[in-house]
This record gives sequence, C-alpha cells and structure tokens, in this order.
Amino acid sequence: MAKGDRKRAMRGRAGRMQGGRGSGRASAGQVRLWGRHAVEAALKNPERQHRKLWATREGIESLDGELPPDFPVEYADGHDLARLVARDAPHQGLVLECAALEDVFLADVIGDPERPILVLDQVTDPHNVGAILRSAAAFDAAAIVTQDRHAPPESGTLAKSASGALEIVPWVRVVNLARALEELAEAGYWRIGLAGEAEATLAEAMPAGPVVLVLGAEGEGMRHNIAAHCDALAKLPISDAMESLNVSNAAAIALYAAATRSAPGADC
Repeated sequence: MAKGDRKRAMRGRAGRMQGGRGSGRASAGQVRLWGRHAVEAALKNPERQHRKLWATREGIESLDGELPPDFPVEYADGHDLARLVARDAPHQGLVLECAALEDVFLADVIGDPERPILVLDQVTDPHNVGAILRSAAAFDAAAIVTQDRHAPPESGTLAKSASGALEIVPWVRVVNLARALEELAEAGYWRIGLAGEAEATLAEAMPAGPVVLVLGAEGEGMRHNIAAHCDALAKLPISDAMESLNVSNAAAIALYAAATRSAPGADC
C-alpha cells in the first residue's frame, strides 16, 4: 500500500483524544514513545508489542514502511499530541504506546570479542543514556549494562535521545554491577574504567581482545568499588583548558577508540 493509499484508508478512523496531560506517562505496563526515529524504530522492532499510535497525518506520511491495515491509529493535531508527551517534547506528529522491552541478561550479550560492552555506573540522566545508546548503535557495541536501581527507566525522553537505538542495542539491567563486572572478567573481557585522574590514556590501555568500557556519572565518576573491579583505569587525552567531557561524549569517544583499535594506521 502506497503512503497516499494508506492515508486514505485510515482517514475515517480518527476519534477523540484520550489520556495524557503533558506528563508522557503511559498506561500501566506500557511505555509511551514519541518522535519519528523513536517511533519508527519501535514499529519496526518485532520484539515490541504495540498498543496504539496517535499521529498527525503528516506524521504518518513521514514513516518509512507500511503499517498493518488493522493497526490502531488515532489521528489528532499537534496540540492534542502535546498533551500525551512530556512538556515541550518534540513529538513530530507521532506518539506510540507499546509494551516495555523484554529483559536482556548478561549471558545473552557475552561472546563477540570484536564488540565492546559499555557499563554505566549511576548514569541517571535519560538524555545521557539515550545519547550513549545512540553512540553504542553507531559503533556496534554489544550492549550497555546498568544497575537497575541507579539508571533511568525506559521512557519517551530516553528513546527520543537515542533516536531509534533503544530498539537496536541490548540494555542489560543488573542488581549488582560489581558482580556483573566479575562475570565479564570470567568471560575473558578486559575492563577499562574511564577516570580523569588515570596515568594511562585510553589508547595505551586498550587491549586487542574483548573489552568492557566503564563510565561513571558526571561529577562523581565511578564509585570506588566499581573502579576496584576494573583491570585498568584510563583517561581521554583532552586539553587542560577543559576539565572533563559530558559522559555521553566520553562514551562516544571511547567507543570510537574501541572500534578503530584494529584498523590499519589507527592510533588506538
């Protein structure tokens, strides 16, 4: 079905907008996503169970691919959609309510020596975690790992920042981050913690084999116990004019270093 045909077929199915008061909160057990990249990626993800799509007609036309003919769509204007999402969130004419992703376990992501695993210690800002997911997808990381109690929940804000990567990169939530690092070491991974006070640079500490990159929250950095579970600490060689980088920027640079370490002529 062409986009124009799809638009005409769904034209008569608009109804009154229901739910939402600018909080972005979904029904119990559901997640509400917004923005073209986040919604489109979720619609294409066979692991997602979708409940309903609210959309402007322009939003529907912007999607890449076809919706099933019986997919529940409710048309609305942009002002109505704004009531369904977080305040001032750029919904781009698309709001999707769907089930949260199924749990992923550490054993599921261990095994590919070429793909790094990213461990985040108490990185709680959903914008940062979303941006890190986007970089993880760009540089083909195997997964991100967080402690369940000290990480943001799956949400529309996070998914919008991830720009579709939430559907691509496995996200492992664990009870005990130190124990997860022990399991990764037992599986043959070399664990590098990024720390500004380290003597070695990341390039100097980077191994040829499987690697885990560990990043702490901005300001506090890694907790002492997490740093103690790293095989090495390393820093990014940034200018003295800047004290530190945003954690999502640091993650992107570290993932690039891991991705290029075996490339001919690479510094890493």
